[in-house]
Amino acid sequence: MSKTINEIVNRLKKYPEAEYELNTESITVNPKSENGFSVSLTDNGNGNFTVAFDFWHEEFDDENDALNCFAFGLSKDCRLKLTKKGNRPIKWTVESNENGIWKEDSTTGLFNLSFWKKPEFEFLQNDLIKSL
Repeated sequence: MSKTINEIVNRLKKYPEAEYELNTESITVNPKSENGFSVSLTDNGNGNFTVAFDFWHEEFDDENDALNCFAFGLSKDCRLKLTKKGNRPIKWTVESNENGIWKEDSTTGLFNLSFWKKPEFEFLQNDLIKSL
């Protein structure tokens, strides 16, 4: 297990209700409810990390930035806006709560051939960490 993943495991000891899965290069915290989303960190080696919230993901070359993003995904200050077309997820947008207003940060999407279908939105949010 990498030093970074070991650091996350140690921090999660403050949250005994957290359920997570470990392997040699990654950790995934499972959502506490159906309204939440999984948060994972993969140590890609050479100081590179991938943090994922469900299908959304971002690459980091700084350990502290990756750890902060991971914690952000577990907090109430973050939510994931899921865009669906024809009941199929096509886009995942991370939003942050700034003084009670949700602001879009970044998006991961799939190529969608159903462009004519009306989009539907679902919002997922974790609350393991109450506030950062």
